Amino acid sequence: MELHDQEKTDSSYYKRLFEGIRQFKANEFIPRQQFFEELGQKQNPHTLFIGCSDSRVVPSLITQTFPGELFVVRNIANLIPYYKKDSDTYLATTAAIEFAVKQMNVSNIVVCGHSNCGGCAALYQDKELKHLPHTKKWMELAHPVKKIIEEKIAKNKISPEQRSLFTEQLNIVEQVNHLLKYSYIRKRVKEGNLNVMGWYYHIEKGEIYNYNRNLRRFIRIE
Repeated sequence: MELHDQEKTDSSYYKRLFEGIRQFKANEFIPRQQFFEELGQKQNPHTLFIGCSDSRVVPSLITQTFPGELFVVRNIANLIPYYKKDSDTYLATTAAIEFAVKQMNVSNIVVCGHSNCGGCAALYQDKELKHLPHTKKWMELAHPVKKIIEEKIAKNKISPEQRSLFTEQLNIVEQVNHLLKYSYIRKRVKEGNLNVMGWYYHIEKGEIYNYNRNLRRFIRIE
């Protein structure tokens, strides 16, 4: 692609964003203006959705929810930092979780991973991460997942071809486990006031699998 073609493409995307705003106003806002006016006064989300930053994962689209229903936290590889009461690291994620649970009183938490996750793939691409120091540091949270997968491959429990799928799904399970170590979350779960779910979104098939902790496997949501 020549330079002027690239500039034309970039310009079209730029214009598309503004056209999208105009379409939103005409097709979404005006027909439901009263809804948005009421929404503007307060929010009352029922679910904290923790997902990957990947542009192909759109929480409100796959759950068919309206504005105000989901409190969304997104980061690379849908990671959840280890619980530390007085920690001063990874605050963007931990503060959002705390606010959703303690202040918004959500009744559900979803940790959603997905197929062909670039973040999970990056666990095995040390050279590529050399020029991305912040990303490399962030992905250290998933190193226990990498270690387990590499051990399974070494013992021939899974094949190298299965690495991506198993990494993506194990990562979801691991992050749910991290979440359940947050004392205020664990307390609400035990009291029956909070549901914590792990989802695997298969982009190519448009299917979502829910992790069953009793069966220890992902089951497709029908």
